[in-house]
Amino acid sequence: MSQGSGTPDRPGEDPDEPVLPPDDPAPPADGPGLPARPDDADLPERVERSLLGRSASMGRAEVSETAGVDPAEARRFWHAMGFQVVEDDEAMFTDADREALARVSKMVRDGSVSEELALGMTRAFARTADRLAVWQTQLVAESLTPDHPDELEGKDTRSVPEPLVAADAANLLSRTIDEVEPLLVYVWRRHLTNAIQRMLADADPAVRSDPSAPVRAVGFADLVAFTSFVRRMSERQLARLVQRFELLASDVVAEHGGRVIKTVGDEVLFVHTEAAAASAIALDLVDAMAEDELLPPVRVGLAHGRVVSRLGDVFGMTVNKASRITAVTPSGTVYVDDDMARALGSVSGFEATPRRRRMLRGIGVVTLHELRRAPGGRRPTVPNPSS
Repeated sequence: MSQGSGTPDRPGEDPDEPVLPPDDPAPPADGPGLPARPDDADLPERVERSLLGRSASMGRAEVSETAGVDPAEARRFWHAMGFQVVEDDEAMFTDADREALARVSKMVRDGSVSEELALGMTRAFARTADRLAVWQTQLVAESLTPDHPDELEGKDTRSVPEPLVAADAANLLSRTIDEVEPLLVYVWRRHLTNAIQRMLADADPAVRSDPSAPVRAVGFADLVAFTSFVRRMSERQLARLVQRFELLASDVVAEHGGRVIKTVGDEVLFVHTEAAAASAIALDLVDAMAEDELLPPVRVGLAHGRVVSRLGDVFGMTVNKASRITAVTPSGTVYVDDDMARALGSVSGFEATPRRRRMLRGIGVVTLHELRRAPGGRRPTVPNPSS
């Protein structure tokens, strides 16, 4: 990487930089990385070798046989990982695939987990890893994409990187994989620790009187007039706006110990175990968006009650109610339901003022309350997502 430059040196431009010949079996671990030229037909294969150890050389039958796994079992795990069906003689598998298949199969044979549980955990990893991989490649490509003057005039609508940028992004991702992988495992272990602690707290009869479902404060934050912004922006500008919203919202939620369940363009779904902390998140989100020159205002709806948690998502009447509340909340405002207002009744720092009763589709008639900070309450410092 050139010092002081946002664009990496391209192999081949420096006469002293070695370039792998096409017939090299694999790049050395401490070598120069992959040649970042878009006209290099071998680049996809070299990416595969760099990340998986070597190019795909085995068919479905061979990888099953060498892993000591029944072909039907191998097919089920391949599907669970989210990959398409391949013909028996199609070379789609590497030693990494064989080792992963053998490891999972051994856990099942040893009785550590059932096949059903192993398949379920595999799907969880696969769905998360798929989104993570796409997210990372887009982030890296965007970081290497120069700002074009004509983009400011709305003329640049590219949402796919240019060939040179795509090649440079492939090179950078392949070079840094050994440094990034331990970080991935560390972050996963930290989140797994937190998830286990929440599970134990929910199961404690001294804390939860009803074991049927945990109680959560559920919030939806929705960008106001997002459709009009979409019409005025290029695809790249829109992508940056959405990314800015997600970063800022994630920082606010994390600052108060909440969880972002998912983001869908102009909307963020978050949960918290404590009503006061969820209220602080909602009010901070309104303040953060109001102070950001790029983003439109936000509105937030909060509901308090039992939720069903499944596959990392949350479901149930409380979630539906929070969504419906958000739809009728004015711009730059936080509305909460009766249960949320009652939960905040003895909590200092907040005021929940009753507003008129509303009919919410699929919910019924509810009394909504406008949430505000109590007079003299602390106004938070809005986090900077770029820091």
